[in-house]
Amino acid sequence: MSYADQVFVKNIQDILENGVSDENCKVRPKWEDGTPAHTIKKFGIVNRYDLQKEFPILTIRKTNFEAAIDEILWIWQKKSNVVADLHSHIWDQWCGPDGTIGKAYGYQLGKKAIYKEGEFDQVDRVLFDLKNNPNSRRIMTNIYNFEDLHEMNLYPCAYSMTFNVSGNVLNGILNQRSNDMLVANNWNVVQYSILLMMFAQVSGLVPGELVHVIADAHLYDRHIEIAKEVIAKEQYEAPKLIMNPNVKNFYDFKVEDFQLVDYKYHLLGKKLPVAE
Repeated sequence: MSYADQVFVKNIQDILENGVSDENCKVRPKWEDGTPAHTIKKFGIVNRYDLQKEFPILTIRKTNFEAAIDEILWIWQKKSNVVADLHSHIWDQWCGPDGTIGKAYGYQLGKKAIYKEGEFDQVDRVLFDLKNNPNSRRIMTNIYNFEDLHEMNLYPCAYSMTFNVSGNVLNGILNQRSNDMLVANNWNVVQYSILLMMFAQVSGLVPGELVHVIADAHLYDRHIEIAKEVIAKEQYEAPKLIMNPNVKNFYDFKVEDFQLVDYKYHLLGKKLPVAE
């Protein structure tokens, strides 16, 4: 059975059985009809995925693999905040009059700084260090930039990556302040697994573990019954991921360079409401 399924089911069960509800609290998110969007949550969930053993994608619910890769390339490769640069509509509700999501995500990764080795943005600094300083304990990114938060249409949820090389193995820690578990949990796991694998390949390393740290792991009130249905589904074996081995430059990767073989899954069969 898919390891990602097992982790997801365990997380959802834990939230349902032991989570804390904010139904009597004032909350910021609202549903499209204006109703407050309450949650039940667990604090401090940590999941580990060994990318040498299995690609961590759900089978009990389909994860849109191509769209997930498209977004991670939009953020990390294009370093874009322009919604029209995406091929999906996942950011439409946070798109401002200028066609952007404000100074968020890719915008932050593309900001440059001067180092003794030269001028880098955050992505290029990581790529430089993985090749030139792989034993460094300072290979990380952070897009939760307080001076720009007021100009972001949505504060970053997945805000920090820390990369660590052990021998010839590249590991990573994804820090996330908030995770809408049914909508985005596996989406983020797939994205940052792919990112780690891309960085490993272009740096002559082997992908190892992705550690996913979630501060506030929650289920929205209108997702609870759907989540119960999802975790009751039959679990299938994880598919095999094939990545184009000929790509040696991070900026040359395309969505078409990734393929899932034997991806068996259940369709959700309904549209999930997303709180704003």
